Amino acid sequence: MSVSMSQIPADLRVPLFYAEMDNSQANSGATQLRRLLIGLVNDDVTAPTELVLAATSSEVAALAGAGSVLHDMHVAHRRNDPMGETWVLPVKIEAGAKASGTISFTGSATASGVVSVYVGNVRVTAAVSSGQAAADVGEAVAQAVNAAVLPATAVSAEGVVTVTAKFSGLLGNDLRLGINLRGSAGGEHLPTGLGVTVTAMTGGAGTPDLDAALAVVGDEPFEFITHPFSDSASLESLRSVMDDTTGRWSWLRMLYGHVYSARRGTLGELVAFGRGGTNDQHGTVAALEPLSPTPVWKFAAEYGARTAVFISADPARPTQTGALSGVMPAPEGQRFGILESNSLLWAGVATSYYEGGYVRIGRAVTLYLQNTFGQPDDSYLDSETMHQSAAILRRLQSLITSKFARHKLANDGTRFGAGQAIVTPKTIRNELIAEYSRMEREGLVENTDVFARYLIVERDEGNPNRVNVLFPPDYVNQLRIVAVRNEFRLQYPVAA
Repeated sequence: MSVSMSQIPADLRVPLFYAEMDNSQANSGATQLRRLLIGLVNDDVTAPTELVLAATSSEVAALAGAGSVLHDMHVAHRRNDPMGETWVLPVKIEAGAKASGTISFTGSATASGVVSVYVGNVRVTAAVSSGQAAADVGEAVAQAVNAAVLPATAVSAEGVVTVTAKFSGLLGNDLRLGINLRGSAGGEHLPTGLGVTVTAMTGGAGTPDLDAALAVVGDEPFEFITHPFSDSASLESLRSVMDDTTGRWSWLRMLYGHVYSARRGTLGELVAFGRGGTNDQHGTVAALEPLSPTPVWKFAAEYGARTAVFISADPARPTQTGALSGVMPAPEGQRFGILESNSLLWAGVATSYYEGGYVRIGRAVTLYLQNTFGQPDDSYLDSETMHQSAAILRRLQSLITSKFARHKLANDGTRFGAGQAIVTPKTIRNELIAEYSRMEREGLVENTDVFARYLIVERDEGNPNRVNVLFPPDYVNQLRIVAVRNEFRLQYPVAA
């Protein structure tokens, strides 16, 4: 019998017709690229450290606490990525301290108006009546803060409003407090007669144990992992989880994915951070200006969400220009410009810029700067390269496992009957070339002819059941720069 059956036995004698199903040639399914958000819960919440599939932000509020870091991240993520399957991993800092800051009012209002207080990039307002004293204004502001869904609570005493984070940890120091940030152009000004002084949030201490949290993730597939922690211990935990030897990118696990985060700082601080030795091709940390009101956890969530939308649509297209719809920019004159962005990119820190009413993704580079010999290496410069690699490897895995999962292996030239479940190195080679050609038509790779010339598929000399493949794809690149030399003339000479 030349046709290989999978289910129907060869010794069957009972008449008449039998059929078995074989979908090995029909698979055209796509991989769902799942999202994972890792964030802090409020200190007064007891949430188990486990993966939770959360469709709505209200579910996350019930799990992690309203206004928690994780809740904020989910709201920001959903603003940019309303359809992606998004999971959350709550973490809590057991040994830490909460950050706090103050907004101090003085004097008495001599005219009615509104006080616009910003906690992060969220505005809360309190009405002020003419003749109202600072102590009463403070009480009104504290009530407005507590009535809103924010990552902090407020108490007032004699005009001093003390704002305290709902969670412990260093991250609380990143919460910016402000008054009338949009200024008179935004209809915000302090009622006459009142004075105000803002003291920044400080005192937050502690970082999460991400090793314990990430152990919960196990082998669950996630293409986009977003978190707000940029301390060295947290980044090292994630690098270990993602690495090419034993992590999610290893030959044994083949889970892939990429990690997104953000860090606030001056240019010098961020450049020093990028060059500080993390050197991780699986991590992208985006720079946030010191005076941006947006908390770093919201910024990271928006950056990761916009990337997830773009990469899910096409893993080879650049994510640059993607609008981060909920990010409030730093004031004019306090934003990173082209010179700062260029320095950041050379230091392995991702960038953004403000244009057309939105903060937008600049270039989502990775933290990878050097090879194992400490020499400059740009092979993993862009996060898109990592997503592109994952997409191509998943295509190959699907091809081989769908078509040849239970095939016999024979040498090229073996004369077996048509229909036999036998594969040869040449057959695999032809399938890989055909798949590469399809990927070229879809814009993932280029130069199929050259690829075929360098592709090697051979039977292992020491193991007759194994085929070794040298797969040399030429990734399609992203358009990053268009340089124009304007060789102008005031008048073209008249032709003779």
